[in-house]
Amino acid sequence: MSLRFHTLPTLPGAVKPGCRELLYLLVITVMVNPGASGMCPTACICATDIVSCTNKNLSKVPGNLFRLMRRLDLSHNRIGLLDADWIPMSFVKLSTLIIRHNNITSISTGSFSTTPNLKCLDLSSNRLKSVKSAVFQELKVLEVLLLYNNHISHLDPAAFGGLSHLQKLYLSGNLLTQFPMDLYVGRFRLADLTFLDVSYNRIPSIPMHHINLVPGKQLRGIYLHGNPFICDCSLYSLLIFWYRRHFSSVMDFKNDYTCRLWSDSRHSHQLSLLQDSFLNCSESVINSSFHALGFIHEAQVGERLVVHCDSKTGNGNTDFVWVGPDNRLLEPDKDMGNFRVFYNGSLVIESPGFEDAGVYSCIAMNRQRLLNETVDIMINVSNFTINRSHAHEAFNTAFTTLAACVASIVLVLLYLYLTPCPCKCKSKRQKDVLNQGSAHSSILSPGPSGDASADERRGGKRVVFLEPLKDTAAGQNGKVKLFPSETVIAEGILKSTRVKSDSDSVNSVFSDTPFVASA
Repeated sequence: MSLRFHTLPTLPGAVKPGCRELLYLLVITVMVNPGASGMCPTACICATDIVSCTNKNLSKVPGNLFRLMRRLDLSHNRIGLLDADWIPMSFVKLSTLIIRHNNITSISTGSFSTTPNLKCLDLSSNRLKSVKSAVFQELKVLEVLLLYNNHISHLDPAAFGGLSHLQKLYLSGNLLTQFPMDLYVGRFRLADLTFLDVSYNRIPSIPMHHINLVPGKQLRGIYLHGNPFICDCSLYSLLIFWYRRHFSSVMDFKNDYTCRLWSDSRHSHQLSLLQDSFLNCSESVINSSFHALGFIHEAQVGERLVVHCDSKTGNGNTDFVWVGPDNRLLEPDKDMGNFRVFYNGSLVIESPGFEDAGVYSCIAMNRQRLLNETVDIMINVSNFTINRSHAHEAFNTAFTTLAACVASIVLVLLYLYLTPCPCKCKSKRQKDVLNQGSAHSSILSPGPSGDASADERRGGKRVVFLEPLKDTAAGQNGKVKLFPSETVIAEGILKSTRVKSDSDSVNSVFSDTPFVASA
């Protein structure tokens, strides 16, 4: 078998290029566009589309880098400031930029305008103290950002604005004192953020009233270990909830979750947050947190209940099934009577009964990645009508008791202040008694003598002493023996004595003319 090579005909007037001409053309191309060549800077190591310039004492990026590289490593150098000109040319293919272990203290707006297609940016182990607003706004497709082991104490709420594809954010080993809640709620929240590492910062507490707003697929990627937490039952219930759902952020770092309990203003000691009977926290506090986080749902008899399967694998390629308390399999598009399962994982109980209470397990299976997750939900069923009747009876009892107390007080006030006053009758009776007493006194006592003093004549008051008789006849029993008409007279005298005023009584006591009824 023979091979024949045929030469192409040349056009009239054309010059056939030789090897020397081709070599000259190649040299000229390299000189005109050195960055497009495969040349590697002397301070770097290159391997196809990877360039490594580590530990070369560089203070700026070399100017003759391969423009089509995909990975650039500038770690362990002396780069101190990232401004708009710190990269001399555009690298549209660059997807990974590593600048760890440098002296970076500040990042200016527009620092990454020449690397718009970065997916991974490593700025760890530098000297950053804060992250200002919109410094990463050009990185529209960034997925991983590493800022751990810096001195960051403040994060601007808009610092990560525009990073709509950011999935992992490492902030461990900084000086943060507040949990970055703006990453999950508000205007600049990151919907695709599934991993946040804020371990070993200075965060003393977690905003419990906002953390329950974070979806489950984001919640399970929050790492909080190594922070100086203040011992609190709400925080304990949150971590127990994560532990029961087998979150790797708690399962893998169980012993690193501690809190500080202060005995006084100067002394404190550390406790493990995930120990049994932590601070003797009541079940009501723990269950209230479980309610807020979606672990426990309350249902009323006969009222429709909807429960969502909050799974990290939830997307368009995920299948959901539920397992009831009686191990009954609940699947979509199947007639299950009182139950119904939707393709988005939601479980509907049309008319709950007491027999429907228990633990329901949602199993999410991702067909593409062959992932599965189980979420356990507790459903309690109670009868609101019965509870309302008991509450109504208790209210009636309390109202009756209160009404009886009020009525009693009113009756007492009426008795004390509104009783008819027999003033006229009493004054008339006293006047009659006084008149009768004066008449009897005139019978028992002689008229005033001529030599009586003027005071006695004006006062006319005397004291009558009634002495018992010495007669011990039967039937007397030592009583005063009076004349036949003396019974009425003595009664009148005694009555007149009782109605006298205090001043009159004093005058009567010190009167010097006593009267004695004659025997």
